[in-house]
Parts: sequence; structure tokens; C-alpha cells
Amino acid sequence: MGREELGKIRSRLEENQKILNETLGIDVSFDVIFREISVGDKKAGVLFVDGFIDDEVTTLILQTLLNSSREELVPGTLEKVLTTKIPYVDAETIGTLDEAVHHVLSGPVVVFIDGESRALKVDSRVYPGRDPEEPEIEKITRGSRDGFVETLLFNVTLIRRRLRDPRLRSEPLIVGERSASDVVLVYIEDIANPKLVNNIRSKLQNMNVDALTMAEKTVEEYTTGSYWNPFPEVRYSERPDVAAAHLLEGHVAIVVDTSPSVMIAPVTFFHHLTHAEEFRHDPVMGVYIRWVRVLGVFMSFIIIPLWLLIVLEPGLPPPVLEFLGPEEDYAIPLMFQFIIAHFGVDLLRMASIHTPSPMATALGLVGGLLIGEIAVEVGFFVPEVLLYAGLNAIGIFATPSWELSMANRVIVLFLVILTGLFLFPGFVAGILLVLLRLVTTRSFGFPYLWPLIPFDAAAMFNVIIRRPMPVQKYRSDFLDPLDKTR
Repeated sequence: MGREELGKIRSRLEENQKILNETLGIDVSFDVIFREISVGDKKAGVLFVDGFIDDEVTTLILQTLLNSSREELVPGTLEKVLTTKIPYVDAETIGTLDEAVHHVLSGPVVVFIDGESRALKVDSRVYPGRDPEEPEIEKITRGSRDGFVETLLFNVTLIRRRLRDPRLRSEPLIVGERSASDVVLVYIEDIANPKLVNNIRSKLQNMNVDALTMAEKTVEEYTTGSYWNPFPEVRYSERPDVAAAHLLEGHVAIVVDTSPSVMIAPVTFFHHLTHAEEFRHDPVMGVYIRWVRVLGVFMSFIIIPLWLLIVLEPGLPPPVLEFLGPEEDYAIPLMFQFIIAHFGVDLLRMASIHTPSPMATALGLVGGLLIGEIAVEVGFFVPEVLLYAGLNAIGIFATPSWELSMANRVIVLFLVILTGLFLFPGFVAGILLVLLRLVTTRSFGFPYLWPLIPFDAAAMFNVIIRRPMPVQKYRSDFLDPLDKTR
């Protein structure tokens, strides 16, 4: 149930203070402060949240107000304070107590003056935050080392630094009944398709949610509407250059306050296979890096069920592949060995995340070498199981999109179970079901397997080959951009 509206600002300071005290719990919360002062012989109150404000700027504002005389501010006190006494750029008047509460909880200072039916909002906030650092997931060997942080304004600024285009738009939205989280829709006005922008804006405005507890992930689940689809329908990036490159193609970026990741929408399956590293080298090396990476992604979900099928169906592979089967007898069925190894790798990954950094390397060595070797010696695993589980893990970690790599973990487990239970028919049925899921997936209404389905030869060539930038004269038709030339 939503909070009742507080209405317009009263002209009596005591009435405003009483309502704000009941709403914000000023007498209870130690960090919400209502400071009573005198402005030109008039009673006034300054409302702010300690910890959100810049102390130096706020002190300068208070000193200026306290040193003002009645003659300087009468008549039209509020307007004269705004135009002659506030030495700060971002200041404006507001007319309702709901606005005042929202602004104060977001960080700005609100000044109430007795006898005035409006208040003054001064944005002197400074959020606790960290400096831009290189993203942990999207590391590259060459290129910029700055990444998004948890402060929304910094993230939008990092994008605007790379796109000094006057048509770059950053629309602010408030999402969440209780969290009132700041969300910004970023796009280039004369490139992005207006229908796409309106669709995403409408989905954000119609989100009926208490709070964005998990920031951009909550936004994704509400806007895509696909709760049980393992394949990611948006792309996350912690790199400003990646976000800028997508904006230039006509995509829309969704920036959520408190999140160091930016959502890019809509996307295809192939967007999750590209990495900034490919564009930081010459085209020949870019093609090589892309093919190696795609090979790793393909290997991450097909190599284990394919090897299991070859072993369980001895007459299926040609004689030249007979060496692939295990030479030793095994007591535990191979399907269960792979399931155990699959969960073991994920458990080791989770343990390393929650382990202090100096000990994480030792944990990996103990888990990957010592436990694996002993498991083979006692007959728990055949050596080939650990080999292919390791190759699968390499492919997972080589996948540029963390969300796609996690989807592939689920897919490989699904294929192993079907292959182990139903052999060749199970393997084929599993592949067809995965393809069906991919074909029927749509990202904000756009086909997920484009340009393969529906087929677009020129765009598919760009997926396979990292073409030189000077020869890429046109934007792809996938998003139907307004400006089709680069």
C-alpha cells in the first residue's frame, strides 16, 4: 500500500516541521536533521540527511543565509534567496512536501522559510562511493581501465565523456514505491528508434514494485517478463566504452543507481559473444580472438554431452575416435560422475568467491588438484571426466557474458541428463529443445537469433568477421535506427 500524499507546503514553518517529523521520524532517526535558523529575521529550517551532504557547501550556504539582513530579503524572500544568496549551481524552488521528502532522502538540502508556501532545494549531495576502476569481469589487455561505479551520476558522466553528442539523452525516472530509486534511460535521440525508447520507458514507468533491492536485476525481471528463460535478454556491462558503442548502434542503456553495471537492450545471442578485446587489436587478431572465444563458448556446453554420447553408444562414432572412451572400468555411471563434477566445479567457484583473496589461489589448487587427483585414485572418477569437466570450465570462463556462461552451465547439465538417460535420442532432443528456446526468445520484441534467424547475410558476416572500422559505413538494420549511416 502506497504512502498518502502530504500535499502542498504550508506557509507556517511549525506545520511543515510537524508533518515532516511524523513522516521522516526526525526525532527517532539520528541522521535525519531539521536545523532551525534565522534568515533575515524570519524563522527558517534546513532539512537534510547527514552523510549525503557536502559539509563545505552546506556550511557556506548556511553562513550566507544567517548573514542576510531583513532589508536584503523583503519582499519576495524566497526568490531573493534563490537569486542573490545561494552561491550554488543546482538550486530551485519546490511546492509540495512530497517533493521535499523525496529530495531530502535522495541527498539534497531543503530550506523552509516561515511565511513562504514554497521551499528551496539545493543539491549539495555527495554520495559515499569509490573511484572508477577496471571491471573485474570485462578485463582487457589494451584500452581504458575505468569502469562504472555505484553512483549513477558518475556512470552517466563516463558515457557522456565518450559521446559528446548534444543529442545524447539521459531521462531520469523514479522506480520503487519505497526505495524511490533513480533510474536513467540513456539513448541517442536521432539514432535510437522512438518506438523502442517508448517501449522501454513505458515498462519502467509501469513497474509496480516496493524497491529495487537487486538494482538492475530487479529492473530486468520486470521489464523483460521472462522469468524462467536461462538465456539473458539484456546485456550487462561495466565498461563505459562498451555502453557507448551500443548506444551508437541504436541500443538503449538503463542505468540504475547503486549498481556498477549498465543494462543494454535489446540484444541478440551474438551480442553476448563479442568482447571489447576484439576491437583493441587489428582486424586479423580480432578475428582470431573472436573465433577462439566462440570455440570456447561452444565447447562449454557441447563437449561433455558429446563425449558421453560417444562412450555410451560404441557403434556411433567412427573407428578413428575409439580412443576417446575410458580405458578403466568404473563403478559409478558416467552420467552421475559428470553431474557430481559439474556441481563440484560450481561449488569450488562459489567457495573461491567467498574466500579472502590471499587464500583463494590456495583453495583453487587444493580443490582442483589435490581433491581431483585423490578422487581418480580411489575410483570415484575416471580421468577423462575431470579432463572434460576442466575443458568445460575453461569454456565457461572464456565466455564474455557472465549471464550467458551461467546459462550454458544449466544447458550442459540438461544435455548430460538427457544423454545419460536416453542416449542418442536424448542428445538430439536436448539440442532441439535448446534451439527451440533460442528461436522463440525475443528481447523487447526483437528476435534473439538475428542475424541467423531471420537470416541477414551482411550482418552475419559481421558476426563471423571483425571487419575494419573504416569499412563499416552503415548501422545494422536490427534496431531500425533513424540514422543508418555511421
